[in-house]
Amino acid sequence: MPNTALLLVDIQNDFCPGGALPIPHGDDVVAVANRLMPRFELVVATQDWHPPNHSSFAANHLGRKVGDVIEIGGTPQILWPVHCVASTQGAALVSGLHSRGIDKIFHKGTDPLLDSYSAFFDNGHHNATGLEDFLKSQQIRSLYIMGLATDYCVKFTALDARALGFETCLIEDGCRGVEARTGDVEAALDQMRAAGVAIIDSGANAPGADQLQV
Repeated sequence: MPNTALLLVDIQNDFCPGGALPIPHGDDVVAVANRLMPRFELVVATQDWHPPNHSSFAANHLGRKVGDVIEIGGTPQILWPVHCVASTQGAALVSGLHSRGIDKIFHKGTDPLLDSYSAFFDNGHHNATGLEDFLKSQQIRSLYIMGLATDYCVKFTALDARALGFETCLIEDGCRGVEARTGDVEAALDQMRAAGVAIIDSGANAPGADQLQV
């Protein structure tokens, strides 16, 4: 698929069952990713890659607990369990993922003071990950996004992709959400649709599947 890339967002051990921040059925996305990767000339992945003292970890804030919301540098920050610490097993890509099919990996969340939900920028949009420049250097115009989690990193990645001018498709069956509150995933999908993201399914007979050239 020339001028088109597949972006795999944070398909990591800590976001799958048994991990530090497990997303329900998060490992279900692996089979979808493995099936789709051969259809793309360029496959890019992201990994959360946090230092141990990251500001998003509740354990690093005395008296705070997971789920609390604080403000860091003027940006609201949800506090999470310690997860995806750089170079640990939890931060590794899920073993069942056909990682040999990935052309380039971008790390995010490396600044201890800023979280990075989006694959493109930190949450304050102060620093870029380099993904935009890389995709444009490869003449990529259309981006297909899937991974974890629908209502956080996938959503913010898709919204930034649209804002940067990429034609953007979300592969819905290749995503799973945190759904901390009932309706969070559907609200995220609505927000992405409103921004011009096409929501498709990878199945051969599914609406939008023709965009994957099945």
